[in-house]
Amino acid sequence: MGKEQPNVGGAGPIVTGVLPKQPRRVVLEARSLAESLGSALVFAYVQPNSYLVEWELKKDIVGSSLHPSDIDEDMEADSADVLHVLQSAMAGSKVEWSLRVLAGDPGKALARLGSELHARLIVVGTRHKGVGARVSELLNGSTASHVVAHQFLPVVVVPVHHDER
Repeated sequence: MGKEQPNVGGAGPIVTGVLPKQPRRVVLEARSLAESLGSALVFAYVQPNSYLVEWELKKDIVGSSLHPSDIDEDMEADSADVLHVLQSAMAGSKVEWSLRVLAGDPGKALARLGSELHARLIVVGTRHKGVGARVSELLNGSTASHVVAHQFLPVVVVPVHHDER
């Protein structure tokens, strides 16, 4: 009688949550894992102040900003910052990678993307320490905690409390 393999992740890419001004350690750890496992990487940046207005697994996502006139330029700058960090951190790597910009709750968006892509695992970083981060975590919870608590895929949480960008 053969032993049944547990369902602990797909054969797809490693999904990695990224943020502007996030320490590079999260990206570098994801890169190292992808190189070791021979997996592609899909980095996911979830725009703040956005919400999901439609989601169909086989179709594109449609998101809207809560304040489109105030946020658009900031969102573009943040996405450009994320892309710049990724290009720098992934330089010289043979790992295939891409960036997805998503809308909605970060934890749920990462979980949906992981499911859609049949991801092998999800990588997220912890929050920076500080009063603002503590208040935000108290009000909203942490993305890492949400992903870990509501995910069937393996989750790697990279501590970044003391890292610099």
